[in-house]
Amino acid sequence: MLADTVAYNFRREGYRVLLAADGEQGLRVARAERPNIIVLDIMLPRLDGFEVCRILRRETDVPILMLTAREGEADTVLGLELGADDYLTKPFSMRELLARVKAMLRRSEAVHARADGIPVRSPLEVGDLRIDATRHAVEWRGQSLDLTPKEFDLLLFFARHQGAVLNRTLLLERVWGYEVPIDTRTVDVHVRWLREKLEVDPSKPRHLQTVRGIGYRLVL
Repeated sequence: MLADTVAYNFRREGYRVLLAADGEQGLRVARAERPNIIVLDIMLPRLDGFEVCRILRRETDVPILMLTAREGEADTVLGLELGADDYLTKPFSMRELLARVKAMLRRSEAVHARADGIPVRSPLEVGDLRIDATRHAVEWRGQSLDLTPKEFDLLLFFARHQGAVLNRTLLLERVWGYEVPIDTRTVDVHVRWLREKLEVDPSKPRHLQTVRGIGYRLVL
């Protein structure tokens, strides 16, 4: 079984691994054990990975990496929209899975260390955008935005570098924690969702612009 192979490789790296045979058991394990990261297969019996992700994201900001057997964009987009941090398409190399999980853990630990060790910060205000990192709240033109944890992190990074052109490799490194180039459309999908919430016409973005051949920039 794939789960046993994944567990074996992670245990060899010194991780404590918890397994669940179906979605309902996965929810129980996640709630009881509070893991540092969740590797979630979409194709689960009883309760599929999409539903597990949706429920967990309402309860926790634990990093979630989704595994999908299909390369179709619909599965990828739905998983990310429900709050997954990234995805990996089967078949995948165990080396890449380990690298992604390690990066996501480093990023998560760094974020929590800053939250635990730094005093309350003043909200960041750029144009009509107001981001309160302490409360994890965003206002755009006076209206609250409902963002997933990764959408929030990405928008905050754009806002801190307002006007600068940021390429995908840099965003994956600074927002997702990947230290080496990763072949993923995660950045593009999250930018698309941010545009849905920021732009009057997402097909003709004025604020979250594409710079062809380079990356994206936030203009406010």
